[in-house]
Amino acid sequence: MGLTLTHIGGPTVLVDLEGWRILTDPTFDLPGRTYDFALGTSSTKTVGPALTPEDLGHVDVVLLSHDHHADNLDDSGRDLLADVDTVITTVPGARRINLPGVIGLRAGGTRVLHAPGRPDLTVTATPCRHGPPLSRPLVGAVIGFALSLDGSSRVSLWVTGDTVLHHALRSFASSHQVDVVLMHLGRVRFALTGPLRYSMDSGDALELLSLARPRVAVPVHFEGWSHFSEPEAQVRSQLTPERTRDLVRWLEPAVPSTL
Repeated sequence: MGLTLTHIGGPTVLVDLEGWRILTDPTFDLPGRTYDFALGTSSTKTVGPALTPEDLGHVDVVLLSHDHHADNLDDSGRDLLADVDTVITTVPGARRINLPGVIGLRAGGTRVLHAPGRPDLTVTATPCRHGPPLSRPLVGAVIGFALSLDGSSRVSLWVTGDTVLHHALRSFASSHQVDVVLMHLGRVRFALTGPLRYSMDSGDALELLSLARPRVAVPVHFEGWSHFSEPEAQVRSQLTPERTRDLVRWLEPAVPSTL
């Protein structure tokens, strides 16, 4: 299997999978701006993208875990969507974006994409809960993505999306064969909601890896924004080769990594 990942920043990764060019959660705004989230919360972008949209070339598919938080889709990323053949996101997100080629999925939903000279690409929406129990009416719908080729039951790439570790996520991890997992971390917190967490941290990542047992794990989306409460240095010190069975690969910005 040919899989190359290029980290652009935050959750934004360019994926080349057997000829399919896939972009996750496009964020290309410059740093320094503060964005409003729900219930009076906000976050400031502190690190800019390593590449511009013009650097990418053609993109076949955008996988958008959710459209309503700027750290997953900002203004420059939103502008890019109109030029992409297929965008897969949540059902309410698809309604809000309202462009040709946008597909809305709920967790468990699947779409098979076809292209001449390439294997069929199956995209399955995976479960996310972007906060504590019962928080979905406030934080909105979020999904992750499992990609497989030519109908294989093995997941070539699992993008967790922004989520805490919860029952449905554990169940997916333990019941699927996963080759590479792209883990969204950072332990999002806001002063307004105190200790409540809205994404995984390195401890959750260790548990997830023990369940999924992938060939490679790639942490992303733990840096570059003020709402991450787990420092990058702590993420790296926790996910050591000894604790992760040497599964973790750290991506260098703008440098393609073949896994």
